[in-house]
Amino acid sequence: MQMFDLSLIWAVIIAVGVIMYVLMDGFDLGLGILFPFAPDEDARDVMMNSVAPVWDGNETWLILGGAGLIGAFPLVYTILLPALYLGVFLMLAGLIFRGVAFEFRFKSHRSKRYWSLSFAGGSFLAAFAQGCVVGAYIQGFETANGVYVGGALDWLTPFTILTGFGLVVGYALLGATWLVLKSEGHVRDWARALVPKLLLGVLAVFAIVSLWTPWIDQGVFDRWFDHLQVIWLLPGGALLCALGIFLCNRHGREGAAFLLTLGLFVCTYLGLIVSRWPYVVPPKITLWDAASAPESQFFLLIGMLFVLPIVLVYTAWSYWVFRGKVRVGEGYH
Repeated sequence: MQMFDLSLIWAVIIAVGVIMYVLMDGFDLGLGILFPFAPDEDARDVMMNSVAPVWDGNETWLILGGAGLIGAFPLVYTILLPALYLGVFLMLAGLIFRGVAFEFRFKSHRSKRYWSLSFAGGSFLAAFAQGCVVGAYIQGFETANGVYVGGALDWLTPFTILTGFGLVVGYALLGATWLVLKSEGHVRDWARALVPKLLLGVLAVFAIVSLWTPWIDQGVFDRWFDHLQVIWLLPGGALLCALGIFLCNRHGREGAAFLLTLGLFVCTYLGLIVSRWPYVVPPKITLWDAASAPESQFFLLIGMLFVLPIVLVYTAWSYWVFRGKVRVGEGYH
């Protein structure tokens, strides 16, 4: 076991699980955020049907990342949960509201608009809470002797509200490019027209957060500005992805626009990791400080080696089976 840095391996596994969740659940949350602005009820049906077969599988990555965090880095769980109780509760409440709406909206008539509201509200709430949690992670947590000593609402600041709305806009962009890929006719045209506006919103938040973050922590400032480093390729890559999204959307390259939106998220996510590495509970606790016993990490890793291929195969198979455009009147339900 000492031949391998198990803490580092688990950090990579959890980081992959988190970004997979953000990418795969991000576009179906984004569709919910766009739901109230859809041109008509047919468009809303197409939006929901485009993700109905895969949305619950997408959330598997959230469970995988959370379970891995508890097992491999229990100290992180011990500190972050008390610090983020309300944010985590809001996120789970949002996910429950939208999950129930998936099942009931298709079978209801008189109450359909309420389930549409549940889907939209739950998606917004879950996305906003996730963005606030990301902002709180960037801010750092007040700890003493491995225990959180801050207040219950310390995570709610102007910066975290900005990151909350930033993720809402980002997910909406993911949802719009997904809808362009999966729809046709007036639904696709509506989504395509949204992409440049949402992209502009994402870039505005990206610029503000990029300028604001280095001033929150001196360590982050030093990492980005002490020397000209390779990490500056990440914001450069994000800007190139943004340019590619605009051009591909303009010229009707639907698949490329969606993939570049995923690329924009990946570059931003890697930039966040680089800013805080190797701290899992900024600004003091590293991933090695928070790790469980090597024996526990090894035992969990054996289990993960069985689970991870199943999740990957299931996910790939689902997207393959339900590939192609979704048309008005057609759907999973």
